[in-house]
Amino acid sequence: MNSTTTPMCSDVSPLKALSNDIQKNLQKPLAEIGDRALQTGLMMPELRVLVRTGDTPMADRQHMLKRPPHILVTTPESLFILLTAEKSRRLLQTVRTIIVDEIHALAPNKRGAHLVLSLERLEALTFIKPQRIGLSATQRPIELVAQFLVGNRSPSFMTREASLLPNSVLSTSFDVARDPEPVEGQHSALCKVIDVGHKRHMDLAVEVPKDELSAVATNAIWSDIYDRVAELVREHRTTLVFVNTRRLAERVSHYLEERLQDLGPDVVAAHHGSLSRQIRLSAEERLKSGKTRVVVATASLELGIDVGTVDLVCQIGSPRALSTCLQRIGRAGHWIKAIPKGRLFATTRDELLECAALIRAIKAGTLDRITVPPAPLDILAQQLVAAAATQTWTEEELYQLVRRAYPYHELERAIFDQVVQMLADGIATNRGRGLAYLYHDRINHRLKGRRGARLAAITSGGAIPDTANYTVVAEPEGIVVGTVDEILLLKVWPAISCCWEIPPGASRAWGWEKSTSKMPTALHPVFHSGSAKPRHVQLNFPPKSPVFVPRLSDSQAQIPHLKAVNCQLSAGFAKSAALIPAGPNRRSSMC
Repeated sequence: MNSTTTPMCSDVSPLKALSNDIQKNLQKPLAEIGDRALQTGLMMPELRVLVRTGDTPMADRQHMLKRPPHILVTTPESLFILLTAEKSRRLLQTVRTIIVDEIHALAPNKRGAHLVLSLERLEALTFIKPQRIGLSATQRPIELVAQFLVGNRSPSFMTREASLLPNSVLSTSFDVARDPEPVEGQHSALCKVIDVGHKRHMDLAVEVPKDELSAVATNAIWSDIYDRVAELVREHRTTLVFVNTRRLAERVSHYLEERLQDLGPDVVAAHHGSLSRQIRLSAEERLKSGKTRVVVATASLELGIDVGTVDLVCQIGSPRALSTCLQRIGRAGHWIKAIPKGRLFATTRDELLECAALIRAIKAGTLDRITVPPAPLDILAQQLVAAAATQTWTEEELYQLVRRAYPYHELERAIFDQVVQMLADGIATNRGRGLAYLYHDRINHRLKGRRGARLAAITSGGAIPDTANYTVVAEPEGIVVGTVDEILLLKVWPAISCCWEIPPGASRAWGWEKSTSKMPTALHPVFHSGSAKPRHVQLNFPPKSPVFVPRLSDSQAQIPHLKAVNCQLSAGFAKSAALIPAGPNRRSSMC
C-alpha cells in the first residue's frame, strides 16, 4: 500500500465519542503490527487513522487534506460535508470500503435516510464501487437492515452465512438461503448476511424500593433508590448508571456523591451531551483507570464505547426499548467469557410493568422491530442541493440515484419533480421570491447549483435540529462546564445564586461564581430539554403468553377490567394496575 494514497476505508459512526474511541483502538494495534514487522525485517508503510467530526480542530482538517489518511473515521453529518466540499471530494475518490457502525441507531430515523443518500453519492464519486459493511448487535429484522444498507438494487439481493449460526438458531429463527450458483460476470449475491445471534447469558434483576410503588415516584422512593445504588457501587469495582434524561443524570450524580463521600474525591462523575468534551473525556479516563467508581450517563455511553472493565450496570427507570436495554446492560462484562450484570430500578407501577416485559422479552430473544421512515422530503431537498452544487446532473440521473437509496425506493417521479421545482423556483415572501438553490434547465432536463448552494448545504445539512446553545463557563478560572439551551435559559436563572452576563449576540454565558456556590462535577440546575424516548411498540406485544386487554365499549368504560395471562406479577400488583379503556379506533394492550 502506498502511504500517499487517499483513504482506503471509511468508518461512519453515529456518535462523535464512538468515532474517537474507534481511532484510539485502531492506532495501538496498528503500531504494534508495525513494530512486529520491523523485528522480522519487513518495511511496512505507515497506516494513518484520522477522525473527522464536528469536534476536529481546523488545523487537523487542513492537515488531513494535505496528507490523507488510510482509515477515515467520521459521522454521517461530517461525511455529508466531505462529499459536498470541493477539496475533500478528491479525498474520497479511492474509498474501497465503507463501514456503518451501530447501524440500528441510524436506520429508524431521518439520520439514516440522510446517510444512505450520502452513500449513493459516494458510490457515484468513487473510482471503484465501495463495499458496504453494516455492524450492529441489536437489529431486527436483519433482512430489512440489509436492504437499508445496500439499497434498491435487486429482488434477490442477499444470502446468509449459515456456518456462523448455531443449529438451534437456524432451526428456530429463520430459514437460511444458500448461495446460488454463480453466473459468469455476476456476483453470487449483492449482500451477504452474517448473523451470529444476539442472545447472551445475562444476570438481570428488577430492583423495587421499600415503599409501595404508585403512579408517581415520591421522595422516599428516590431516597431508597439512591441508597440501593450506593450500596451496589460499594460492592463492585466500577459501575455505570444509565438514566433517560440529562436532568436526571445531574440529580442522580449529585445525590450519589453525597452518599459516597467516604470513598474519596472524584468517585462519582456525570456524562452526557451537554457537558464539555474535556469533562466527558476526563470522566471516561477516570472510569478506565479506576479512580472513578461510578459514572451516571445518558445515551452518550450507550453504544460500543470502550469504558474499560465495568462490573455492573444500573438502569434507573425503564429504558423504554429492548435494544436500548441490551446495549446498556452489555456495557458490563465486556470481556471474554464475562457475564453482563444489570439491575433495573422501577420508580412507578408503569415502569415495573415495562421492566418485567423487558426481562421476559430478553429471555425469549426478542428485539425491537426497526421501521425505516419512508422518503423524508426535507432530507431529499438537502441532498439534491448538495449534489447539484458539486456537478451538473440530468434529472433522470439524479432521480435514479435517489431511488437506489432504500427509504426512497418507492418515491414517485411527480413528488421528485415537485421538490426540484421548489428548490429551483424558491419560496415567495413579502419581499419577493428567494431561497432558490438550483438552476433547472427544463429544455435539456439538467440541474446544477446556484451561487451559494454549496455553502447553504454545508452549513445547514443534517437531520439533527439546530438549537441555540450558550456555553457555561466557571469564573474566574474560565473552565468550560457545558452548554445551556436557549429555551430553558430563563428556567436556570432562579436556580443559580449568582449573576449571569450574556452579551447581545454572544454564544457564551458567564456565571457560577465560586464565592456564592461550589462548582460541582456536573451542573446541578435543570437546564436540559426533555430527551427521554417514548416506549417502543414492541414492549406492547411480547412473545408467548401476552397480557391481553380487550376493547371496551363506551358503556363498559367504567368497569375495572384486567385479564392477565402468565405475566409473572403478583395478584395484588395486577389489581392495582390502572387500565385506560380503548375507544372504537384504539387498541389497548399491556405487558
